[in-house]
Amino acid sequence: MLKALLVEDDLDLATALIDYMSLEDIDCDYAADGQVGYNLIMSNRYDVIILDLNLPKIEGLAVCERIRNNGVETPVLMLTARDTLDDKLEGFSRGADDYLVKPFAMEELLVRMKVLAKRRSGQVSKLTIADLELDLSHRQAIRAGTILKLSPIALKILEVLMREYPSGVSREKIVQIIWGDEQPDSNSLKVHIFNLRKQVDQNDWSPLIQTIPGFGFGISFQEHQPQDLP
Repeated sequence: MLKALLVEDDLDLATALIDYMSLEDIDCDYAADGQVGYNLIMSNRYDVIILDLNLPKIEGLAVCERIRNNGVETPVLMLTARDTLDDKLEGFSRGADDYLVKPFAMEELLVRMKVLAKRRSGQVSKLTIADLELDLSHRQAIRAGTILKLSPIALKILEVLMREYPSGVSREKIVQIIWGDEQPDSNSLKVHIFNLRKQVDQNDWSPLIQTIPGFGFGISFQEHQPQDLP
């Protein structure tokens, strides 16, 4: 079943869209403003996001830009009443994958959703967790302003861990992604994780690379919570 998120403040339109999608066996979550929509995106996995341009609290383009900066690859279909080339170019530059201009036919929406749901978005260029940043365009990792010296394999392992955050990744999955059917030496992954950890967790920085006993590896990050004053 296709899993979608609709972020739309027009309740009548949203109700009609949700009813139509339910008839097409699409499971659809709903948010009426940009803040709730952003929170849902960051805490759930969707096959496609339908995002209105004009939203309360956080407007649609800002939501799109934020999720891309946080590494979310879910395709975004932007709903808008604006039909100028400049509006579309701005949307694409901030992370949208497709545009649908209001008013539109339900059948067209469904077709575009299904096409987008078959692929990840190509709009993500940067993954960020705490003070660790992975620039996918330039294949470079930076932590606290320091460029990390990582091998191509270590960079790929870091990308896998960051894309799966906050979940961990099994050893078997990492090996399959990095080496495919050509199984490496039994110690290869251990050596690459060791070197990755030396770079990412250097300089007395808070450790990010976590070993999950009996499973694999992940990124562990706890935001600092200020203590209450006495």
